[in-house]
Amino acid sequence: MMKFGSKHSGNAPIKCTVRLLDDTQLLDTEFQINEKGSSLINRVCEQLDLIEKDYFGLRYVDSKRQRHWLEPSKSIFKQIRDMEADNILFSFRVKFYPPNPFRLKEDITRYQIYLQLKRDLLHGRLYCNTSEAALLGAYILQAELGDFNPEEHIDNYVNELKILLKQTLQLEEKIMEIHKNDLKGKTAAEVETLFLKKACVLDTYGVDPHAVKDQRGNQLYLGINHTGILTFQGSKKMNHFSWSQVQKINFEGKMFIIHVILNEDQRIKKKQTIGFKCPRGSSCRHVWKCAVEQMLFFTFPSSSDVPNVVSGGGFFSWGTKFKYSGRVEREILEDLTITRESPSVTRVGSLRRKSSSEPVTPSNIVINQVAGFNSLPRLLTNTNEEYNSSIDSSTQIDNSSVLETLLEGQEITTPKNFTTTVTDSSSLIQSVPNQHSGQKHLETMANQNSRSSLTILRQTLLPIVFALFMILMVVIILLESDFDIIATIRKAPEIADFKKNYYEPGKEFLMRRFIRSKTF
Repeated sequence: MMKFGSKHSGNAPIKCTVRLLDDTQLLDTEFQINEKGSSLINRVCEQLDLIEKDYFGLRYVDSKRQRHWLEPSKSIFKQIRDMEADNILFSFRVKFYPPNPFRLKEDITRYQIYLQLKRDLLHGRLYCNTSEAALLGAYILQAELGDFNPEEHIDNYVNELKILLKQTLQLEEKIMEIHKNDLKGKTAAEVETLFLKKACVLDTYGVDPHAVKDQRGNQLYLGINHTGILTFQGSKKMNHFSWSQVQKINFEGKMFIIHVILNEDQRIKKKQTIGFKCPRGSSCRHVWKCAVEQMLFFTFPSSSDVPNVVSGGGFFSWGTKFKYSGRVEREILEDLTITRESPSVTRVGSLRRKSSSEPVTPSNIVINQVAGFNSLPRLLTNTNEEYNSSIDSSTQIDNSSVLETLLEGQEITTPKNFTTTVTDSSSLIQSVPNQHSGQKHLETMANQNSRSSLTILRQTLLPIVFALFMILMVVIILLESDFDIIATIRKAPEIADFKKNYYEPGKEFLMRRFIRSKTF
């Protein structure tokens, strides 16, 4: 295992691999040591013939198994310098899910959004009920296999295809029924459009769940998308704080904090501070950055209006400073410079390859395809190690019952019997307050205030003690040393008066109280 060292040549390019939205496609590329993240992102988008590239990003996992988005304005090398030098892997992903994919200007961009949502459905992030899952699965089946053919599609032909995280026999039968009876004659482009229309109105559209805990210790999943910040407990959406309600986002240690204004009625607005505990400080910082970026991208009219954001600082630290880079959504939608004829979409039939014995044929957009993912670094990003969900191969539950969080490395091969157990209890606050929740809310706010007070005390007590100690040392040096320069200063009337009226009496008191008392 070799990591980057200080002896790395500044002229030698650094090789890396970029995994595309279809896991069978890999790009082998390289970057210079001083190259910024935007250069690599642009190069991947150019290879995919994408102009509306602001919605996409590159994700990577550091040596501590924490996920990060590659920041466009910073040096790539400085961001990944603690990674293994021979195993640098980036994942090309949708970073900002467009609220309405049909406002995008090019079909090729929409196709990448479709591939991302297909992944989200497969890995449990795009949560939906059974009927919705069957419909979306049938759309994928029609796009990949075409019309139902009784000679080719016999028995349970869906069983060998991986479409959903948890495919039950009942769900597979429903998918085959829709595919056979309702989608005949529809092209891949048509069913992809139907898929996007259905997926973009789901609550979990664009949500990458982050494992957190509320004040009572209940495990929740925090989702952030174009609408705001959402909390889920199991498969149930507990709260939705829209960006118009969010006044401030910050973090302190492991605590991710949201400051919101809730409208109790038309006249009364109530301010609330809600905290969520993340597994580690690094994961909390990642959640904060994701939330800040999503809010800035979808709410600001112009990138020139976006301010720098700082959070997490103390008396001796500057905190985490975040500088937004790139355009915001409004600028992208109002961009009139895209005048080219929309390029044709090269579709990748990944389901067909899984069910076929024929060798994989790389697409012409792939620079170099590595045979199989077993030869690639299997870096895992476990953002919920401390609060890890139960994984029991003997327990099977319906995929529609729990909102799953899969690791980046696990997205390649998903265990068949992957289940999540979540305690069934209420979240931090209810979406709609009632008469019986007032006392509980007061207790919660009291706990928050107490914890905040302890945090402030820890941050201020040590600096105050240290400052007093330094002042005392300066006074002793000034009044007791024999240096000529200091002796000249000591002759000043103010210093002499201070020594006579305060320092000498205090010194005499301390010596009489602590030193002479031990003599007798």
